[in-house]
Amino acid sequence: MNLADELAAGIRALGLDIAAAAQQRMLDFLALIQKWNKAYNLTAVREPQKMLTHHLLDSLAVLPHLRGPRVLDVGTGAGLPGIPLALARPDWQFTLLDSNHKKTTFLRQAVIELQLGNVGVVCERVETWAAPRPFDTVVSRAFSDVAEFIALAGRLCAKDGVVIAMKGVYPHEELAQLPQAFRLCGVVPLQVPGLGAERHAALLQPAEAA
Repeated sequence: MNLADELAAGIRALGLDIAAAAQQRMLDFLALIQKWNKAYNLTAVREPQKMLTHHLLDSLAVLPHLRGPRVLDVGTGAGLPGIPLALARPDWQFTLLDSNHKKTTFLRQAVIELQLGNVGVVCERVETWAAPRPFDTVVSRAFSDVAEFIALAGRLCAKDGVVIAMKGVYPHEELAQLPQAFRLCGVVPLQVPGLGAERHAALLQPAEAA
């Protein structure tokens, strides 16, 4: 099975409906990561099949839990999960935030080459960035600790928005340390086709939205 067929099968397994043209641009995105990876150290994953599972399908697995139309990806790195999500939802606006200049340089080039009119790139530290207005979803798969993610990025979430922390195993200890300003709405298992590892999404809301 070639990459295009694997991606299409994975998207079907996730229960998503994504246009063929968008799927091709996702594969183009993987090709860009491969092209830039040696110079910019974007990912430790080198094999295209693993990139498809670990990057594209893992990112898309969280799509049903997002709220739009304004989405912020914090610590986006190589554009994950932001760029696959932006390709899947061209009607929403995505902001990719990272403090690493090399990675944001890559992201800006990817936005140009993939013609992503719904994506903006910001090279700032999350704790000091002054967003023009709050976001409907603040998502990240970069933070090792949920409470730290909330402490640094929670202020960027709208009152009726959602913060999504993408994790591996169920983060019991991390969730016990949540700041009072946020409440846990649930932890959803993410079934990523072909991954063979546990993935979860912790969904949180500002306490005042309760």
